[in-house]
Amino acid sequence: MPTDEQLALELLSRTDYGRVATSMRALPFLAASRHIVVDQKVLLRMHKGAGYHQACVGSVVAYGADNLNVTTALDLRWTVQLIGLCEAVEPTTAELELFGRGPRFVDGELFDPVYLRVKPQFCTVHTLRAGEDRHLQHAL
Repeated sequence: MPTDEQLALELLSRTDYGRVATSMRALPFLAASRHIVVDQKVLLRMHKGAGYHQACVGSVVAYGADNLNVTTALDLRWTVQLIGLCEAVEPTTAELELFGRGPRFVDGELFDPVYLRVKPQFCTVHTLRAGEDRHLQHAL
C-alpha cells in the first residue's frame, strides 16, 4: 500500500496545474502554477513578472491540485495538498521537456518562466466517491 506521499505524488503526476500558497507582506495568497513530479519532488513553473516566486523561495509553501472538474460520476475525484520548503532551481533539459511549452502571455505580458522545487514534508490526499474512497490506494 502506498504512503500518503507516494499517493499524493502519483496523483499530482496525473494533472498539469495546481495552486501554490504562501504569504506575501503578511497576507496569504494563492497563485496558479504548472507542475511536474521528478525524483519525489514537485517542480513548479510560474510567471516571473508577477513576483510571487520571491515570496515562495526560502519559505514553507503549500501546493495543491485536484481533479474536481471531472465530468462523469464514475470518475474518482481527489484533492492533494503538500507542504514543504520551496527553493529556486534551474531545470535540466529533460525537466524542461516534461513541462512542455508555456503560455505565450500572462496577464498581457510575455511569459517569463521561473522554476521552483518543493520537497514534500507533509502530504494529504482526499478522495470523493461513494463507497470507494480507499480503492485508489490499493490500485497503485
